[in-house]
Amino acid sequence: MKAVVLAAGEGTRLRPLTEDKPKGMVEVAGKPILTHCFEELAALGADELLVVVGYRQEVIIDHYGDEFEGIPITYAHQREQQGLAHALLTVEEQIDDDFMLMLGDNVFRANLDDVVNRQQEQRADAAFLVEEVPWEEASRYGVCDTNKYGEIVEVVEKPDDPPSNLVMTGFYTFTPAIFHACHLVQPSDRGEYEISDAVDLLIQSGRTIDAIRMDGWRVDVGYPEDREKAERLLEGDGVTAGESDGETSDADASGDAVAGAGTDSE
Repeated sequence: MKAVVLAAGEGTRLRPLTEDKPKGMVEVAGKPILTHCFEELAALGADELLVVVGYRQEVIIDHYGDEFEGIPITYAHQREQQGLAHALLTVEEQIDDDFMLMLGDNVFRANLDDVVNRQQEQRADAAFLVEEVPWEEASRYGVCDTNKYGEIVEVVEKPDDPPSNLVMTGFYTFTPAIFHACHLVQPSDRGEYEISDAVDLLIQSGRTIDAIRMDGWRVDVGYPEDREKAERLLEGDGVTAGESDGETSDADASGDAVAGAGTDSE
């Protein structure tokens, strides 16, 4: 199964760490976030990595080249950051079967294999890893409403009145039907083509989308404290900060401790 990784984001609130590199190349526990992503996808049996790049794309391409641990890498360029559905369309011509999608600013230690296995059962048109969050935080995310069978019946992006406290994480599996939905998506209030809107179109067309509840943890590295949290969790899993893949650490490169830096989701 091919794996798509969205890594075009700039990470303006992570500066100065992202002044000379894209967000996915910021290090967590001694290696870039993207390396964490690629390792998880390799463990899931990905046979090709399709990496969507944009801001400072040359840093990613120079670092990884055309393969990762023997898995070929193909790059696609998102010229303007106009949302996740827009980014996904850059790889449409490369996909003709079920595929995995991972956001390249997430660090996972979770049951991603359950999502892939559900997709391979051929009952579902898509499967998402979902996370239960406190109700007061749900409005920050794409919120999923499910039926008694665990199927997603609605996805709402950052709702004022969330229908549930189950939110989308950064890992999905899809059939190629998602591309048709992405073409139909209209810009949201923030001017982006949202993946949640494409998913909602799939649901309205009668497609079956299963929610797989997360067993484990994931961190969306969106703020400085998220980066620190991911490092603490990885240390708890036996990963020692400083086990680098050859890059200079961000703290060394910037000359400052990372606690004062910031991130964003794009």
